[in-house]
Amino acid sequence: MLFDMPLERLRDYRPEPEEPGDFDAFWEKTLDDAARHPLDAEFAPYDTGLVTVDVLDATFNGWGGQPVKAWLLLPRGRTRPLPAVVQYIGYNGGRGLPYSWLTWSALGYAHLVMDNRGQGGGGKNTADTPDIASDGHGSSSPGFLTRGIEDPSRHYYRRLITDAVRAVDAAKAHPDIDPARVAVLGGSQGGGLALAVAGLREDVAAAVADVPFLCHYRRASQITDAGPYAEIARWLSGHRFAVERAMQNLSYFDGVNFAARATCPAWFSVGLMDKVCPSSTVFAAYHRYAGTASIEVFPYNGHEGGADHDLPRKRAALGGVLGN
Repeated sequence: MLFDMPLERLRDYRPEPEEPGDFDAFWEKTLDDAARHPLDAEFAPYDTGLVTVDVLDATFNGWGGQPVKAWLLLPRGRTRPLPAVVQYIGYNGGRGLPYSWLTWSALGYAHLVMDNRGQGGGGKNTADTPDIASDGHGSSSPGFLTRGIEDPSRHYYRRLITDAVRAVDAAKAHPDIDPARVAVLGGSQGGGLALAVAGLREDVAAAVADVPFLCHYRRASQITDAGPYAEIARWLSGHRFAVERAMQNLSYFDGVNFAARATCPAWFSVGLMDKVCPSSTVFAAYHRYAGTASIEVFPYNGHEGGADHDLPRKRAALGGVLGN
């Protein structure tokens, strides 16, 4: 059912942002620290038996110089550097097997699929990248959203977002990819990561954020108990006097704040019956997006959004920007 605001209110929903004063300095330092480690991107052939695509088992150094896995799928028979899409995966998923990721290479793109560190226990696609947090984290609820909630420098999403930024470098490092034509995309957590990367890098050509997670944490944690946002409410139910500190710390990882810094063309989608990523949280990020953006609204869909039915729109949008 429709449980969030009606669409006419969503189209005008522009909440006052919750943004720390040192947001830019925090991320500048984070990415500078990551850049001190060599990328060391490696691409090893991976035998799948597929006859129309070359699959490479990719590894690159992400946060803290720690190795991150990915798949790189390249259309066979390519004769020139290709446009690329870097894809980020939903919550508790991983890169799984390459057979799950054939669409974009079939459309003529290089396709890099980044693994999720420490995730992959969701029962569908497993992950091959451990989350090595040398300094650990304090109290947390089950899940990933409150790991490090007491200190943004130790938060899980500081590491994962850094990995996502470095994944673009890994894609650009491959000789069969045109570094001027690299887009980022994802759904749910992957959509939130795409927004973060678009806000942190000026050299991303386009972004697609389907039903994005990691946006407008305070409202999300107050209006839904479905999915990961409930982890925040669960943690705060025990840490009764830490509400404002927790929200301040989470704001370093809020897609609303990354959107305000993103200038590449972007395409959003939202399901008005989505209880996992409520529609008002998506519109909050969409309305703050600094570049040109559009949003596709699915009135009778939940967190699945447009699913594969929305692929033609995304294909046409990215084709117009990337020239494919």
